[in-house]
Amino acid sequence: MHAGRSLYEDLQPTQPENVRIMGFGTIFFIVVTVIVLYQLRSVLGRRTGNERPPFDPYTRPEVKNDNATPSGNVVTLPSRRTPANESVEPARPYEAIDKAAAPGTVVNEGMRRIRDADPSFDPAEFLGGVRTAYEMIVTGFADGDRKLLKNLLSQEVYSGFETAIAEREKRGERMQFSFVGIEDAKITGAELRDREAFVTVEIVSQIISAVVGANGETVEGDPEAVVQVQDVWTFARDVRSRDPNWKLVETESEDAGTH
Repeated sequence: MHAGRSLYEDLQPTQPENVRIMGFGTIFFIVVTVIVLYQLRSVLGRRTGNERPPFDPYTRPEVKNDNATPSGNVVTLPSRRTPANESVEPARPYEAIDKAAAPGTVVNEGMRRIRDADPSFDPAEFLGGVRTAYEMIVTGFADGDRKLLKNLLSQEVYSGFETAIAEREKRGERMQFSFVGIEDAKITGAELRDREAFVTVEIVSQIISAVVGANGETVEGDPEAVVQVQDVWTFARDVRSRDPNWKLVETESEDAGTH
């Protein structure tokens, strides 16, 4: 027994200081955990079965549609109803034809028959195509473009054009040509023969045309004068064919004047 110490102190069990600290720390954390769990329970409440499902960013949200039928089909918007006192005007399939030629005329009746056989026939659209084809054909003839002409002309008309081109080339001549424009184009004839539709168009155009010889001399025409030309061309097409293109099957022309 050491001096200055009592017997009671010598009999007390000795424990390391760090053991006493660990015991106190454990108790402290237990108390804190209990308090936190209690607070969470009071804030979050209990599960009732009506909680929202967790958010899924990859699932498209459902959009509520008040116009849906009980079966889930979407109700389409209602179309405009015609009032009882408002009559519906019947379709006029010949309206475009009546604008191109007066009703009751031979030309109008011919176009109506073509329209009956080919519902896609429209005089205004047809004339638009004629204007384009006319410029291509007269320019192709001046340039001697046989490939272009063969696609736009019937075999008989192409044969005549090709002969004229070959003779011009044989003489060493060439055409000096400029297309100025079309002043007017109107349908002057229409008829349906079996499955073939024929439409005749009178075309008034302005061109500059001259034939130049091998030595550069002007053989025919005037390379500086604008000439007005009046052509009467007939186009044909098989109305049962899938090919929508018309071909030139007949030509007539005469000079209408020089400007």
